[in-house]
Amino acid sequence: MPDAMEGREAVELLERTRAVVNPQLRETVQSLPRSMRRVAQYHFGWEQADGTPAGAHAGKAIRPALVLAAATAFGGRPEAAVRAAAAVELVHNFHLLHDDVIDEDATRHHRPTAWTVFGAADAILVGDALLALALRVLADDQHPAAAAASARITACVIELCAGQQADRAFEDRGPQDVSLDECLAMAMARTGALLGCACALGALYAGAGDEEVAAMDAFGREAGLAFQLIDDLIGIWGDPGHTGKPAGADLAAHKKSLPVVAALGSDTPAAAELAGLHRGPMGSEAVRRAADAVERAGGRDWAQIHAADRMSRAVGHLARAVPDLTSAGELLALAEFVTRRAR
Repeated sequence: MPDAMEGREAVELLERTRAVVNPQLRETVQSLPRSMRRVAQYHFGWEQADGTPAGAHAGKAIRPALVLAAATAFGGRPEAAVRAAAAVELVHNFHLLHDDVIDEDATRHHRPTAWTVFGAADAILVGDALLALALRVLADDQHPAAAAASARITACVIELCAGQQADRAFEDRGPQDVSLDECLAMAMARTGALLGCACALGALYAGAGDEEVAAMDAFGREAGLAFQLIDDLIGIWGDPGHTGKPAGADLAAHKKSLPVVAALGSDTPAAAELAGLHRGPMGSEAVRRAADAVERAGGRDWAQIHAADRMSRAVGHLARAVPDLTSAGELLALAEFVTRRAR
């Protein structure tokens, strides 16, 4: 029952976050030139490709929810951090637009990705525009923490891009030439950095001190790595009805995700089999066999255990920042939600 209660609390928090952050997002995106606005509104799920209204939303709003929940944990007013939350969500979607082009992903949230509808060039340019909008949202914010928040976001974007570049470089290396440490560092940059930034921004907007802000950044980073580990498991074994992507999509794309790299480094017959499959074309049968090899080589178990370990580390950082964890209930509920989700 506690897990179910935490799940409901997280879902309600995400709904409240969308209710307060989406108006700021929509107002900000509305300021784009019409041709770019059309692509952005499609990507966010607000419009169909032909410009007619759509009832979808582009994501769960986990990152802006972390901003507001972190502000609450330090006794701040979450409504004062709405611009910071919107900025984080704009950065996240800048990354998604670029990531879909780089990975040639055809679907996201059960719809064709923006680049497949409007072309790669327009998707990249609109992603660039969303990043600029994120910085403008903070530049226009009168909150005393806005300047520090802007500096953190710019540093985070550089780290995020470095992680994306590392991920891309892995594709040019042999199946067993990427170490687990390299893969973990890449995942921390690609996913952990932005979740850490979100938590740090919430603490900044609540007036927390430097040590507390650093601990919140560490909490978000560790939770982000746990999130990525679960996401990588879903990328192999996720239900297409929940993910909106084909089964085994990451294997089909030859991605060196964390469970795959852990399996490849296991020095088992299954690892050798997986390496051979990884070098060749990945049709549906090869994907099925590769998923089985990852599991037999221990990659699935390793990822599940490591996700729990990273979540434990995250809670340790949170306890340093907020000794009375009862005031951080929303953060804990979100962390539990993202590491137990099945999307």
